[in-house]
Amino acid sequence: MEKTSDRCSIVHRTDAIKLRNYGRILQDLVAYATTITDEQQRKEATIYIARCMRQKNQIWNKDFESGVQRLKEDIETLSGGKLSTDFPEFNEAMQQRAFANIEPAKKEQRGKVVKKTKR
Repeated sequence: MEKTSDRCSIVHRTDAIKLRNYGRILQDLVAYATTITDEQQRKEATIYIARCMRQKNQIWNKDFESGVQRLKEDIETLSGGKLSTDFPEFNEAMQQRAFANIEPAKKEQRGKVVKKTKR
């Protein structure tokens, strides 16, 4: 549902966000993915959405990593059961690290400038 003001032409969306921790953009991505008819593109969109969700979880929940099962449940909730995560490519993609070539920083080094020494 949209509402416009008489003084300006800005459109404000008033529909509710289902899962606020993911935001409206991800909710819109899920809604778009449910309209895709090609099965391979639909699977790729589902994997992309799950990676975005995992990244948002890593940003907002630094000390707690949500598992693959939680992502599956959230995708099914957002899509109303229209997107399936029961295919092998999904599980393989979720086993891969988001940034495989970057080593995770230790808690002591976060936010500190590390000086390089000459060898």
